[in-house]
Amino acid sequence: MKQKLSVVKIGGNLIEDSERCKRVLDLFSKMSGNKILVHGGGNKATELANQMGVESKMVNGRRITNTETLDIALMVYGGLYSKKVVAKLQALGTDAIGMSGADADAIRAHKRPKKNVDFGYVGDVDTVNTYGIFKLLQAGFTPIFCALTHDGKGQMLNTNADTIAAELAIAMSDQFETTLYYCFEKKGVLQDVEDENSVIQHIDSDGYDELLAYGIIADGMLPKMHNCFYALRNKVSKVCVGNTEMLEAGNPEYTTLTL
Repeated sequence: MKQKLSVVKIGGNLIEDSERCKRVLDLFSKMSGNKILVHGGGNKATELANQMGVESKMVNGRRITNTETLDIALMVYGGLYSKKVVAKLQALGTDAIGMSGADADAIRAHKRPKKNVDFGYVGDVDTVNTYGIFKLLQAGFTPIFCALTHDGKGQMLNTNADTIAAELAIAMSDQFETTLYYCFEKKGVLQDVEDENSVIQHIDSDGYDELLAYGIIADGMLPKMHNCFYALRNKVSKVCVGNTEMLEAGNPEYTTLTL
């Protein structure tokens, strides 16, 4: 029987809010079994870029990463945020280790090809070093991944944190029964966007198609849900979507996605 593994993705905005950060890391530290945390940090990177007089360019909500903005991403994701989270988890008794895709050759990617838009130093994931990550988990460490990968030739790449979480969960599903948690502002997928409490507690493939047809899932939820079902179709056991409180044992207020 496979051991269980939880892969939890949080946004960088949580790290900036000291109370919310303390809460989510406390809940994460109490989760039993093997676990991996993935964090973003885009807003802070934009803020720091502005302070440094570096222009941040976005196309359809996706960041264009040139040499300067990549350096800022390395500073914020791999330095500032990574070390803040690791230190806080150590204080909670979780033996965390900060990781980028380059550390232990954990996640290799290739530079996204130029099509209609040149995204610069943005990486699309090729491989995950499941053996290396397994050895870290086996040794009692909790990996904390930021939104950075590498190409194996010395080049770091900026990679979407939601994607990294999905790719980690997929890759580790050969060895573990894996659950992927996406923490965001809402309690879950809502039947009515105006009603915070109208959480749809379970969605399968047929239900998803129906919600798309009725326009209940739209706009910013579409890429998130695409990531969720991409993970499920690639052997992840289940995906949970909700605010950080879904990490608390016994809390039913979130959305579970299965095939």
